[in-house]
Amino acid sequence: MVRKLRYLWEQLRKAGLSAARSPPEIDIDLDELEIKLGELEAELRELDGNLEKLKRTHSELTEYLLVLSKASTFFEAARNGATSYQRESSVSSMTREGSMDSPLLLEQEMQTDPSKQIKLGFIAGLIAKTKAASFERILFRATRGNLFYKQLPLDEPVTDPATGVKVEKLVFVCFYSGERARTKITKICEAFGANRYSFPEEHGKRWQLKTEVASRVTEIQSTIDASILERDTVLSAVSYQLEQWTTLVQKEKAIYHTLNMLSFDVTKKCLVGEAWCPVAAKVKVQDALRRAASDSNSQVSTIFQVLHSEELPPTYFKVNKFTEAFQQIVDAYGVPRYKEINPGVFTIVTFPFLFAVMFGDWGHGICILLATLWLVYNEKKFGTQKLGDIMDMTFGGRYVLLLMAIFSIYTGFIYNEFFSVPFHLFGDSAYRCRTPSCSDATTVGLIKYREEPYPFGVDPVWHGSRSELPFLNSLKMKMSIILGVIQMMLGIILSYFNATFFRSSLDVWFQFVPQILFLGSLFGYLSVLIILKWVTGSQADLYHVMIYMFLSPTSDIGDNRLFKGQERVQIILLLISFVAVPWMLLPKPLILRKQHLEKLQGRGYGVLRSSDADALDIDLDHEHEHEEFEFSEAFVHQMIHTIEFVLGAVSNTASYLRLWALSLAHAELSAVFYERVLLLSWSYHNPIILLVGFIVFLFATIGVLLVMETLSAFLHALRLHWVEFQNKFYQGDGYQFSPFAFSSLEDID
Repeated sequence: MVRKLRYLWEQLRKAGLSAARSPPEIDIDLDELEIKLGELEAELRELDGNLEKLKRTHSELTEYLLVLSKASTFFEAARNGATSYQRESSVSSMTREGSMDSPLLLEQEMQTDPSKQIKLGFIAGLIAKTKAASFERILFRATRGNLFYKQLPLDEPVTDPATGVKVEKLVFVCFYSGERARTKITKICEAFGANRYSFPEEHGKRWQLKTEVASRVTEIQSTIDASILERDTVLSAVSYQLEQWTTLVQKEKAIYHTLNMLSFDVTKKCLVGEAWCPVAAKVKVQDALRRAASDSNSQVSTIFQVLHSEELPPTYFKVNKFTEAFQQIVDAYGVPRYKEINPGVFTIVTFPFLFAVMFGDWGHGICILLATLWLVYNEKKFGTQKLGDIMDMTFGGRYVLLLMAIFSIYTGFIYNEFFSVPFHLFGDSAYRCRTPSCSDATTVGLIKYREEPYPFGVDPVWHGSRSELPFLNSLKMKMSIILGVIQMMLGIILSYFNATFFRSSLDVWFQFVPQILFLGSLFGYLSVLIILKWVTGSQADLYHVMIYMFLSPTSDIGDNRLFKGQERVQIILLLISFVAVPWMLLPKPLILRKQHLEKLQGRGYGVLRSSDADALDIDLDHEHEHEEFEFSEAFVHQMIHTIEFVLGAVSNTASYLRLWALSLAHAELSAVFYERVLLLSWSYHNPIILLVGFIVFLFATIGVLLVMETLSAFLHALRLHWVEFQNKFYQGDGYQFSPFAFSSLEDID
């Protein structure tokens, strides 16, 4: 029935008709619908088959008519040329009679001998214009040049009878001598798909045949129109009920597919089905089963019983239109394991924030905010429409874009950038130029005239000064490291809650504890040094401190000291990081091996009672699963995990420097477009140049900064969450809860 409905939809689209928007509700039984669909399919296939035959005949007769019209011109031109040539020859022979140039045998004398006459045959037809050159070349080679070939292009493309497609063609006439030449030319025509048609030599017969073919074409065209009208009438009558039939068949097919998952009980009298159900929906399911038994007048009520299964349940989160897109970002990496901590909750805040760190410009943020508010305002309208791939993806993530825009405005205020232009929004600057013209700001620098810093964000006077790039680079680079360490620490802390919930003390003591100590003793210490340097205003070189912490931990760090006893603290932290690696590697596989051996030693032999025989087969597979343990496999797995974490602690921290790099690139691109396009065109004081410059600036801002940079920052934020954050605690090996619902059925095609 689905196949028949698909055929009806195809015929409807082929006829250029559309289904009714609101089909009338007509109750119809499934068996009746099957009979009706079979009758409709048979009727439409018969109509369609007859229509195809008529169209093929019409195309052949149309080509035949074109051959009769175009090829006649060859013969008419040849006859007129022969008549004028004979007339000229007779006149010239009379004037040249008796001269040395006159022929020894007259043409009339040669024609009196039938044995000396040569009988020429010809073939007329049509060939595709693209094949004409090759066709002529092959004919010439096959007959060794013993043919006369003429062709004439058609004014308009014609429908090919074999394919039904409009093709540009040529009318050709090929004259040959001999039966062998005719056989070769016929085979070549068949190979090239050239359609051959009979062509009488006499003018009267050609005119009569042309009239008959034209009359036949008109008759067939009338029959085709009547057949199309009859087919459209049948399809129009069906179109009002087609959507209703499609929905009915879809639902029935889904129901039967679900019923096929059930199994018979021992008595073969009732069906047994096992399914997952949310705990909160248990009462609703029971009420639905009770109503179904009542509506169907069933004599036996449905039994609903809760089972305790060893199988891992599916994962189900209640999401709304706001949180759905954030959950999809997490699910794209992997569906959370049942009752595992869901990173989607944290992603709602951390994802748009990390995006905004790379995209900080409150002018660009306002542009994205306005576009997103327009999508949110028209969400009911767009939600019922079929959008393109890019538009559908953008509309689905409208609330992600909304938070991304809001956070970008916030970080833009911190960076003090509005299309790369700073504004004095929060008070006066703490610095000023040395001269009134500020001509030496980019060379000598600024002077500080008060102790109070700029109230919020970056001081706008730094823009364009000599210290702008070194200051912002240092600020954003250190800020990226601190944000990265905080997010990675959060991931490790979440692994503690996962291990506690699943009652895995081994993961707490031999995974969480060494990981938090290792990361905190190295990069947590680096983050503390960065904050101390900011607070104290020290000139310490943190590169030197971290490098010589490993190379020469006992040496004096001199002017790079940030607090008293720093050398002793660094030695302790270095020892902690060295101890954390074997702590993470060795104890866990050894303890697992010990537990496995104790379990095997505690199992003994005894007399098997009859009451135990029934449960023996049930427990065998379950016990076998728990008995399987390979120490080498567990040790290699733990070694890989340890190496991955130790190396990842360095690479992941360095990976967060992309926050600094993309923020710098965004600011510099914005400054280039503003200064080298908009301000440069303004300096010419020409309205045309200014208009062109503004258009270039507008398209560059939209195309590069608002589209490409948004996509780039989005992908980098996605990577930071998937790789740097989620790999600290997230398993992602669950499977989605997919309840049976008619709303989730796919389209018929």
